Amino acid sequence: MTLRRILHVDMDAFFASVEQRDHPEWRGRPLIVAGDPRSRGVVAAASYEARAFGIRSAMASATAERLCPHLIRVPPRHERYREISRQLQEVFGTWTDLVEPISLDECFLDLSEPCARERLPLIRVAREIKTRIRNQTGLTASAGGGPNKFLAKIASDLRKPDGLVVVPPDRVETFLAPLPVERIWGVGPVLAGRLHSLGVRTIGELAGKSPTWLELTFGRLGTELGLLARGLDDRPVVPWREPKSISAENTFARDVQDPQTLLEEIASQSEEVARRLRGHEMVGRTLTLKLRYSDFTTITRSRTCRRPLERAEDIEALATGLLARTGFPDRPVRLVGVGVSGLLDRLRPVQLELFDHEE
Repeated sequence: MTLRRILHVDMDAFFASVEQRDHPEWRGRPLIVAGDPRSRGVVAAASYEARAFGIRSAMASATAERLCPHLIRVPPRHERYREISRQLQEVFGTWTDLVEPISLDECFLDLSEPCARERLPLIRVAREIKTRIRNQTGLTASAGGGPNKFLAKIASDLRKPDGLVVVPPDRVETFLAPLPVERIWGVGPVLAGRLHSLGVRTIGELAGKSPTWLELTFGRLGTELGLLARGLDDRPVVPWREPKSISAENTFARDVQDPQTLLEEIASQSEEVARRLRGHEMVGRTLTLKLRYSDFTTITRSRTCRRPLERAEDIEALATGLLARTGFPDRPVRLVGVGVSGLLDRLRPVQLELFDHEE
């Protein structure tokens, strides 16, 4: 059986780096790619110089400009970013057809077969891929490798920008043990706080908990957390398919009846869905709110809009409106999800409808 060798590649501040490359006079200066603050534009990407001022993606352009008065703001050039993304795909395609794009600037590669065939270690192939990216695009990428997607993703985030970390199979436990539990997929502020209250702050401490304790404390989520904490992840790299919908959801550690908690989670998920829509260069027509009550009954409420959805604030507003048509807060909620479907290329003209539709 071929040893799995998975690489996660993430371009460094992609949109902003493209603009600095194409405009040398902007190199080394704080820059954002964003819409006009007068039309409530948001930051699509921030250079590392801008991040030093606390500027981040999805932040309002007006807020970013207050944090850094001498900030350079440039409008997005989506076709240009797609052009560069196609060059990246050509680089990846010289090694493997098993490429799973997450967005224009981020993907997983399954290099198991080429590494075995060429008798090359994963770190050498990763260095070659990073070098080709730099030579062909003039940009840098951070890469992480390991025996599965979970480890590869964590590794790629550790030494940005222009980083490279590869986790050997026999070093998985040592690699994961000191890292904070927030590094695990799905562990957001609420779940992290719950883990901290139970004395679990590192992945190693989580891995040391028994499967029985994890399941009794967190249900099925606990089982998944335990597997990841031990570095176990059997998800395959799936070559890209056109998504039918883009969504985010979260199962709470405890049933939620507090409106503020649920509204904050909906706001967070709306930002995540908007970010992924931007990454896929898509907009959507239908917003769906999903709730699972404490008795495991699952319901959805949907609204199809006249105008395409892409901004986090619009998604959040619609989802909040749909929440009023559910049994919350009279019925406690264990899961909430926000999704956008009816996806279209954001550059394609859209014919507006006369009326919104609700389900």
